[in-house]
Amino acid sequence: MKPQKSLSYTNSQIINGIALGFSLAFLISAFIAAHYTGEWGSVLDDWYLIMVSPCPLVTDYFDIGGLASAMLNAGACGLACFLFMVLLKGKSRANTLAGYFLVVAHCFYGLNFLNMWPCFLAPFLYLRYKKLNFKKNLHICMFATSFSPFISELLFRYTLGDTYTFGHPQVTATGVVLAVLCSIMLGFVVPAILPGAQAWHKGYNLFNGGLAFGLFGFFLYNFMYRTMGIPSHSSLVRGNPIYRSFNHSYGIYANLFFLSVFGICILVGYFLNKRSFCGFRHLVKDTGYSSDFAEKYGMPLCLINIGCHGSLFLLYLNLSIHFTNGAGFTGPTVGVILAALTFTAMGQHPKNVWPIILGYQVLHVMVILVCKAGGLDLPWTISTQGYINGVAFATGLCPIVGRYGIRAGIAAGFLCASLCTSTSFLHGGLVLYNGGFTAGITALILLPILEHYVPQAREEMKSFTLNMHDMIALIGNTPVDREL
Repeated sequence: MKPQKSLSYTNSQIINGIALGFSLAFLISAFIAAHYTGEWGSVLDDWYLIMVSPCPLVTDYFDIGGLASAMLNAGACGLACFLFMVLLKGKSRANTLAGYFLVVAHCFYGLNFLNMWPCFLAPFLYLRYKKLNFKKNLHICMFATSFSPFISELLFRYTLGDTYTFGHPQVTATGVVLAVLCSIMLGFVVPAILPGAQAWHKGYNLFNGGLAFGLFGFFLYNFMYRTMGIPSHSSLVRGNPIYRSFNHSYGIYANLFFLSVFGICILVGYFLNKRSFCGFRHLVKDTGYSSDFAEKYGMPLCLINIGCHGSLFLLYLNLSIHFTNGAGFTGPTVGVILAALTFTAMGQHPKNVWPIILGYQVLHVMVILVCKAGGLDLPWTISTQGYINGVAFATGLCPIVGRYGIRAGIAAGFLCASLCTSTSFLHGGLVLYNGGFTAGITALILLPILEHYVPQAREEMKSFTLNMHDMIALIGNTPVDREL
């Protein structure tokens, strides 16, 4: 039995409210952080440093700017997305919220208020050319910001070579022209490659854009650097003295921030759901495959899911950081907590995510045993930055758990963990959705094996696909209104 939806607010209004609420939380947090770290006089200067710095994965904005400026960056970018969500005519949907979370997540390591705009605005040219609805496809514009590091490289470093100096940007005319041309190309390429990627992994990777963008980024990076014989550059390290002084305290700050936000989400969801958690157990039993939780269960329950899922992922990170040596609460770590919320209204929930996280632990235990048996040094831990980032995006494989079971989910996590630190080399770290790229490759490897050895699930999948086609036919979407 489906729960009754809120009578006071529509799903669209709640989605817009979530975007506004998170954005204001970042801005308020920026003021608190400035007082906490003593950065009152330098917040805007630090934000400027963030915006004029090249930012391949994983450039830590806590190090480049600071805690307060990174929060300010997330708040500003989030508010910009919110304004588009409310000013464009039409309803905000679950995929709009997914795009919002991916934007603000990467505002802590690679996306900023300057480099987002060329990528964000360019797809509107395509939508205008194809006469597609702007609001229905707003998430495409948000997803396109995955290529923002390319824009920063072209503007500030690509044409300068060895003469680049951190903190002293030199913008060349050639760099500006290349950045504009690159963004226009992305505006027409990104919408075209997304549908194909979903066909490759059959909808089992919720981070659909990751696979498509990673492959195109692989081409773009190699053309720009390898083919042209231009040396590539790594991420920047400033050595921010304030960051070093407060580094261990950032974990306390991050926990207080996220626990407050997630607690508010649960409370607001509870009250909007007529002061009950009725229906949440139905949501967490959903397979997560091709699921729109907002339409099926209502956004109040999705708000509760955001709070519960986010809290459990935060607990996992705290345990990982406490019991192993690794990165701690860096800018990328804070960012991926937000990235883990991306599809909490479209397929992710605690029940179909934990087997994938367990798969990471299984690989880690196996590596520990092998290293001890062979007298080798342990090369990584589950709190190494690459693995912290990887597990957040690996949760996008949760439909595999829903359709094939817990063991398949553990296998997906195991395989994804073994790949997560290698894929960024393919695109030089210039595609922000590297975790989604890794998850997509994992799905391409694992799905044929599962389909071969689990024939019953394969038959169920065929029946499910036919039912979905029937539903789409009944809805009767026109080509002009179709969603990419």
